[in-house]
Amino acid sequence: MVRVLKSGGRAGLSVYSAIERMPAAHAFVQALDKYLGADSSRTKRSEHLSCNAQEVGTWAKQAGFDVVNVATVAKQITFPSMLDYVRFQLTATPMVALLKEKDAEERERLIGSIAADAASRVDPLTLAAGTLTFSQESFVVTASLR
Repeated sequence: MVRVLKSGGRAGLSVYSAIERMPAAHAFVQALDKYLGADSSRTKRSEHLSCNAQEVGTWAKQAGFDVVNVATVAKQITFPSMLDYVRFQLTATPMVALLKEKDAEERERLIGSIAADAASRVDPLTLAAGTLTFSQESFVVTASLR
């Protein structure tokens, strides 16, 4: 990004913090590994950084940005259910590749099993009233060149 920005240019990015800090995502990858094998959660895990905001800022400065601000931002995410969350992850993200060789019946069976397993791994309050609500934490970086 630094290479294509002119003086005074700004960039912004957001990256998820450690997956262990997001209960639904963490439960999801554990269930994926159980049902589809240890390597199956690699794509989802790669969305998350296992570091802190200061380290993210250091990376931006090392990349050549002069002014760097990093904020840790948490937002509440809600899905109608754990099943809906898992179905979304496995049908509308790059993780669709995990089930592409399965027929429709097997896909639905696996989605249901993974969802039930993930639901068993989260605090029951996360699933209050049948909906899935959890905090999702990101590092939001704004950086500029002088």
